[in-house]
Order: sequence, then structure tokens, then C-alpha cells
Amino acid sequence: MKVTLGELKAGECGMITAFPDGSSTYRRKLLAMGLTPGTRFTVSRVAPLGDPIQLQVRGFQLSVRRHEATAVEVSRI
Repeated sequence: MKVTLGELKAGECGMITAFPDGSSTYRRKLLAMGLTPGTRFTVSRVAPLGDPIQLQVRGFQLSVRRHEATAVEVSRI
């Protein structure tokens, strides 16, 4: 099932599948941070108000804003 990164809850695992729409600036920024298609990650925690989202990806912690996370299509693992 494909969803956006912003829809996942803390503790869930997923894999980046695509960057469907959105600004090319955001896409380049996310690719530079290591969020490339095929990358597996775990949602470490979500802030109380839902922004930002902290991910465990490629051995480090990464925080992304909710509006950036909605530009990333993922599949749950």
C-alpha cells in the first residue's frame, strides 16, 4: 500500500518509492539528505503537534517538516 511519508506514525517502517509531485527544490533537498527511492527508514517519533517528523535512515536521525513529508511517496514495510 502506497502512502505519503506524512501519514506514517511513530514506530512504523517504510521504503521510499517516489516523489510524485511537488517542487523540484524540495525534491533535490530530500535527495541530498539521503531520501532516495529504495531507501528503508523507520519513523522514530513525531512531534506533539505533528511537525516535524524524525526518521532513522541510513544510520542517522533526520527530521523533516510535515509539508516536505507529504511530497514523498512510501510503501509500508
